Amino acid sequence: MSETYPVRRTSQSRQLPVRGLQYHLTQWGEPEAGQPLLVMVHGFMDVGASFQFVVDAMTEGPLAKRCIVAPDWRGFGRTESPPTDSYWFADYLGDLDALIDALSPDAPVDLAGHSMGGNVVMTYAGVRPHRVRRLINLEGFGLPDQPPAGAPKRLATWLDQLKQTKRLKPYASLAEVAQRLRKNNPRLPADKALWLAGHWSEPAHDGLWHLLADPAHKRINPVMFRAAEAIATWSEITAPLLWVQGRGSRMDSYWAGRYTHAEFQSRLAHVPEVRQVQLDDAGHMLHHDQPEALARALEAFLA
Repeated sequence: MSETYPVRRTSQSRQLPVRGLQYHLTQWGEPEAGQPLLVMVHGFMDVGASFQFVVDAMTEGPLAKRCIVAPDWRGFGRTESPPTDSYWFADYLGDLDALIDALSPDAPVDLAGHSMGGNVVMTYAGVRPHRVRRLINLEGFGLPDQPPAGAPKRLATWLDQLKQTKRLKPYASLAEVAQRLRKNNPRLPADKALWLAGHWSEPAHDGLWHLLADPAHKRINPVMFRAAEAIATWSEITAPLLWVQGRGSRMDSYWAGRYTHAEFQSRLAHVPEVRQVQLDDAGHMLHHDQPEALARALEAFLA
């Protein structure tokens, strides 16, 4: 087994009651008067601690002492799972609203989100524009528009999935979890994969390592995605937006023509103020691939 990643800026774990669940937060630093809180929210099948590499890359820059909080979304990491068989996008929005009210009740925050988290923060900034000072979207493209004709089939699929037991594969060791992470993202160095594996999973009584995620996340969302609704919400954003993409990200091929980068750019054009940055030698997990380059982009935008 390789050596694990050496953390530069230590964090603390916090618990916060949010809408009936105990939310787990990873926090770097303490709030300071006059400094906006930076809230960073992770993507699907990830955890808040995933931003450690970027936080470490900011230790010598203007954001070195900024208080940063990264929650684990409901049903991920060490946040409780609700007693449900499905997850709903609107619940992430409700959780984020409650979190920001608790963490920064009197001042707007700087808000960043990766992938699914990027989609959540874009929606939040459109419906709560006064609560966001600066907005950062890391590879949160949204989804293809889903026409109404597809609703019956999607609902039927959801009903069928409710009858199926969902499971996540366990692993024989922490090293195997790290290997899984590197299979998902070959750019991820071995030491970072091993460090992340300890936050992605934990050992159970069966002697295996289990991913810290509710298997119910594997069921589809029965609510259709409407591009027109997303555009209407994005149009209400008042905070300056930093959009960051990895040059190696393959959005067009991922959706096989159903949703193109050009279509995403046409949606993004509805946001009043946007700065776009692309990071070389980075894919979708750009906060793992190029944390130093991402840190410089965040510093330029936030400081």
